[in-house]
Amino acid sequence: MNELRKDPLLNRWVAVMKDSKTLDFYLSETWSKIETVKDTEKDCMLCLSMASETPKEIFSIRDETSTAPLRWHTKVIPWPNYVFQIEGDLGRKAVGMYDSMNSLGANEIIIEHPLHNIQPEEAGIKQMGYVLKTYKYRYMDLERDFRLRYTIIYKDCNNSSGIGGHAHSKVISPPVIPKGIKDELDGARQFYYYKERCIFCDMLTEELALGKRVIMETRDFTAFIPYAPRMPFECWILPKRHDCAYQSITDSEIDDLALILSSVIKKFKKAFKGIPCGYVIHNAPNRMPRKDYWHTIGEDFHWHIEVMPRLKAETGFEVSSDFYVLHTSPEDAAKFIQEVR
Repeated sequence: MNELRKDPLLNRWVAVMKDSKTLDFYLSETWSKIETVKDTEKDCMLCLSMASETPKEIFSIRDETSTAPLRWHTKVIPWPNYVFQIEGDLGRKAVGMYDSMNSLGANEIIIEHPLHNIQPEEAGIKQMGYVLKTYKYRYMDLERDFRLRYTIIYKDCNNSSGIGGHAHSKVISPPVIPKGIKDELDGARQFYYYKERCIFCDMLTEELALGKRVIMETRDFTAFIPYAPRMPFECWILPKRHDCAYQSITDSEIDDLALILSSVIKKFKKAFKGIPCGYVIHNAPNRMPRKDYWHTIGEDFHWHIEVMPRLKAETGFEVSSDFYVLHTSPEDAAKFIQEVR
C-alpha cells in the first residue's frame, strides 16, 4: 500500500507511492507522454466500461426501459491508477519525530456519458443533471465510511489520467483533510466567529449588489468572478440557499445547477477556443465520525463550485508562496465572459 506522510512544518500530508521511480522514469518518453490524449474509442478505457476486463461498477444511473445497447446515463468505476486503497486500515505510526499512515481511501472515476467524445454540457441539461445527481450519491455513500475525512469531486483541466476525450470526473476520498481545504474551512470559521455570519453568504450579497463581477444568475445559483481569485477568469458558482453540504441539494436545485454550470462551461469553451476548463466542488468534510468537532460548520461554511480554465502555468513563486499574480482583473474578466454569446 502507498504511504501518507505528514509535513510537521506546514501541517500537510503527502502521498509516497510504493512503486518508487528512478531518475530514468522522469527522463524517459513515458513521463513526457503522460498527458497524451487518447481520442479514439479503441484506445479509451472508459469505452470498454461494459467489457469483462473493466473494473467493477460501483454505482450507475440507469434507464431500464431503454432499448439502447448501453442503458445507463452515468457510471462510477474504481480509478485503476490509484493513490488511495479502500481496503485495509489506517495503520497510524510514528517514525521518530514524524507521523505516517497507510494511504487508505477511495479513488473513483465518474463516466459522464456512455458515448465517447460527448460532454454532458453538450448532451443537454438532463444529462448534466444525471452527472450532478451522481455526485450527490457518491458524497452520501463515502460519508458513511468512518475512516474517510474528506471527499473531493473534480473535473480536470488536463489529461493527466491519460483517459482523454471521454467525459469523466474524478472522486478522491482520503483519511485526512487536505491543507488547502482545511485553510478554507478555518477561514470561514474565523469569519463566523467575529461576524456571526457566513462569509460566502456575505460574498453573494456583495456580488449581487455590485453586479460587475457576476457572470450569470439563475433561480437558485449565482456565478461570479471572485474579488481576489488565484487564476485569471476563475469563476465561483454559489447556491443562494445556505448549506454546508452538497449532498443536501434538492432535485430542483440540481436542475438549476445543471443549467448554470453547463452555461458557464459553454461560455468558457467558446471564449477560450479549446483551452481546457475544469472545476472542483468545495464541500464540508465527512462529518459522520466527528459530528461534535464540526459544531459550527453548518452555519459558517457554504458549499460551492470553482471553475477554472487552464490559461497559465503556475510559477515557482506562486507554487512555493501560495501568492498568485493576475494579468487580467476580475472585473474585466467578468465583463468579457458576460459578453460571450
